[in-house]
Amino acid sequence: MLAKRVIPCLDVHGTQVTRGVQFGKAEAGELRNVGDPVELALRYNAQGADEMVFYDITASAHGRATMIDVIERVAAQCFMPLTIGGGIRAVEDMHALLKAGADKTSINSSAIAQPDLIRAGAEKFGSQCIVVSIDAKKVAPDRWEVFSHGGRKATGLDAIEWAIRAVKLGAGEIVLNSIDADGTKAGYDLTITRRISESVGVPVVASGGAGNLQHMADVLNEGKADAVLAASIFHFGTYTVNDVKQFLHGRGIPVRL
Repeated sequence: MLAKRVIPCLDVHGTQVTRGVQFGKAEAGELRNVGDPVELALRYNAQGADEMVFYDITASAHGRATMIDVIERVAAQCFMPLTIGGGIRAVEDMHALLKAGADKTSINSSAIAQPDLIRAGAEKFGSQCIVVSIDAKKVAPDRWEVFSHGGRKATGLDAIEWAIRAVKLGAGEIVLNSIDADGTKAGYDLTITRRISESVGVPVVASGGAGNLQHMADVLNEGKADAVLAASIFHFGTYTVNDVKQFLHGRGIPVRL
């Protein structure tokens, strides 16, 4: 069995890592500053993180230059794979990030607006470089809808159907973000994670809701996720990456120690 991955996530706003709850927005003053992205990346690298995800929530021309600088500095000092998302609208954006030191690029709203971007990226760089991030919200007893633009805009897309289509277009990995659970520390959405994990043939990373170590074990076991992504519990010192790995290992879940 492949080892399960533990992945810290850094939401970068300008030059700082921030954290919100249920997709809180910078313009509404709902974000808390956490720290310098390079310093945090070095901390998690030392703790044994399997990968690191950066989301550029500034996602402007100025923000892109800032993010490239962050990636170059992190890549020069850390030895874990880096996934970068936010504001990627063209293959040229992917190329700039990969050239700066990213291993994967993550697309969300732009993939919904232009699905061929998934195919074009996969053809040019390989599926292993293309991650499709899906922000899903439960809208009915057995339906999760995809939202775009940082969880602000309903798309009408069914989350499971969109995940299947994204993989067919060339996505090599799905990051599933639960809008309902994001930042609440009440646990991952096990049902939609399991449904998507069973529907696609690529790794699924569970995101949104991690509050304790058992939540992570649950989404890897019951949710059948391939990796767990978390932010708050790492940023605010509740647990280290090694704490998570030791807990999972003790429960028979394969991890890289």
